[in-house]
Amino acid sequence: MPTYNKLVRDKIPEIIKKTGKNFKTEILSNDRYIEELKTKLNEEITEYQETTTDTDALEELADVLELMHALAGVHGASFDEIEKVRKEKAAKRGGFTGKIFLIEVED
Repeated sequence: MPTYNKLVRDKIPEIIKKTGKNFKTEILSNDRYIEELKTKLNEEITEYQETTTDTDALEELADVLELMHALAGVHGASFDEIEKVRKEKAAKRGGFTGKIFLIEVED
């Protein structure tokens, strides 16, 4: 039986069950859940970085966004609160749409 040892989406056990396969899961403590969310976020970001098509990129970005929603919740915030902070930072410091690449700053 393959071993995965990773956080999966909530409906994955149901999907596996429908195939008739046996599986083992556990419910994580909050601390371990946060740790595994961070691990999963790194995994999804790596997968996004390796994409070669817009379709694949959007799939991986959707996974990253789902993880951001979960992480907001474990930190006691809603995604709307994160969006508010994002907008405040963009108003003060700008976004990344200008494609500006800083080379150096004189001391």
